[in-house]
Amino acid sequence: MTTWITICDTCKRDDWIASEKSHTDGEVLAGLVEAAAQSETVKTRRVSCLMGCKHGCNIAIQAEGKLAYTLGDFIPDQEAAQAIVDYAELHAQSETGQVPFRQWPVGVKGHFVTRHQPIPQEK
Repeated sequence: MTTWITICDTCKRDDWIASEKSHTDGEVLAGLVEAAAQSETVKTRRVSCLMGCKHGCNIAIQAEGKLAYTLGDFIPDQEAAQAIVDYAELHAQSETGQVPFRQWPVGVKGHFVTRHQPIPQEK
């Protein structure tokens, strides 16, 4: 099953200054995550605003029938991008989407904002 990394491409960290940067921090992080996510089980998509501006840069980890997570406050660099992708790979391998804390990549620890239960299956 595919796990999706949804990346907010409009995120700007507190130190972002338009006159000094040609891309938002979210665009930079999105490009790095897209480059790092090269598997069949993890896909990426960009959205304009996850409404977590106090936690920029924001991403969501989601898959059908699994727990979903919002993470934020990343520095848009290669280390953060790789940690996000590594966590998404573990999410994809998990039956429920829950990854034991001891398996979390160091780069995602302290970045979790919310956890959402899977949408109920209608009967």
